[in-house]
Amino acid sequence: MNTSPRQKILIVDDEPDIRELLEITLGRMKLETFSARNLSEAQALLQREHFDLCLTDMRLPDGTGLELVQHIQQRDPHLPVAMITAYGSLETAINALKAGAFDFLTKPVELPRLRELVSSALRLPTAGGLSTAIERRLLGDSPPMANLRKQIDKLARSQAPVYISGESGSGKELVARLIHEQGPRASQPFVPVNCGAIPSELMESEFFGHRKGSFTGAVEDKPGLFQAAHGGTLFLDEVADLPLSMQVKLLRAIQEKAVRSVGGQQETVVDVRILCATHKDLEAEVSAERFRQDLYYRLNVIELRVPSLRERRDDIEALAMHVLKRLAKDTGQPEARLHPQALEALKNYRFPGNVRELENVLERAHTLCENRTIEAQDLRLSEGNCTADGAMADLTQIDNLEDYLESVERKLILQALEETRWNRTAAAQRLSLSFRSMRYRLKKLGLD
Repeated sequence: MNTSPRQKILIVDDEPDIRELLEITLGRMKLETFSARNLSEAQALLQREHFDLCLTDMRLPDGTGLELVQHIQQRDPHLPVAMITAYGSLETAINALKAGAFDFLTKPVELPRLRELVSSALRLPTAGGLSTAIERRLLGDSPPMANLRKQIDKLARSQAPVYISGESGSGKELVARLIHEQGPRASQPFVPVNCGAIPSELMESEFFGHRKGSFTGAVEDKPGLFQAAHGGTLFLDEVADLPLSMQVKLLRAIQEKAVRSVGGQQETVVDVRILCATHKDLEAEVSAERFRQDLYYRLNVIELRVPSLRERRDDIEALAMHVLKRLAKDTGQPEARLHPQALEALKNYRFPGNVRELENVLERAHTLCENRTIEAQDLRLSEGNCTADGAMADLTQIDNLEDYLESVERKLILQALEETRWNRTAAAQRLSLSFRSMRYRLKKLGLD
């Protein structure tokens, strides 16, 4: 006999019919339900009971569902909250996701979608253990990496679309995989696709599939990437490379949560979480009319910036040691060591190719070095991207002034924060900045 306690769901809605519908549906799923008619009743129940999920209407007699999301985020951030909104209130739903909601439903509530959402939310890992799993895969103890791990931990518990920005080689796909693996879809497929690597004439077939005979060469039915990712996550890498014609079709698929294969007559419902990334400035692409603004807003519900290796030089030693251990294991040779001068050279290198370039540099040096010791000359670093003892580079060596100035600004701000134990007000005063200016710069540099 199963004596385990039933999972508890809090339902918050002032409409008796909606509450009754949700109670009956969830009761049939063997879940215990508690109901509240308004914000104050919900907050009182949250103080007395532990819940596994909260379903709340957006409009409440004494407040909003958004206030409830914020209340729960402060007191129990691991409790998933799903927002119920009126049909077509997309902006409201997006604001809820940004505030920390797990997902949203639209009225009238579709019961299959409700059951799917509830099952997904209840599969979320319990509090604890997430950060440890992320730390094993995402190395580095610098403040930017600590902040990144914290954001991944939070975003893994949401179903919100995430736009992962960052330079080439900084680890955007790894971040996407961690968001997937730490969330409720972990047991389902993670399907990565490089949007810039698909020929434009094959894009629709690749994304949505095709039926046999729909075009020359279509000798059998073939599912597309959306169908392959059903129940899991579709990661659109280099999404800025999508042609405008495909952007329209992608937007519709995301909005309708359904796709029609090439040559097909009926649409197929798909349940996928969309993560995307690009090394380009997507907002600039929108301004240049190379990327649709409406698609940008659907993909960029939450932006997660992956720091460049230049911004976390303190992590270079740990990353290098990890790479050398892996190379020794892969080659069956004793582990090579870095000469102190070689390590110093790595720390003073700009790494335009980021972590990927660091791995390539060490792999080459691992092969070239003698006596299992990597000397500075074994690294063969490009002189144009080196600085002397961490000092300011010669102007002839700077290939991107904006990037260089940003790295200097970041270094000074991080130094001020560390010296003031991350007291932002004190750090702003030390740098002769207003608090508002400091807050803007922290957000711009991904340090907020």
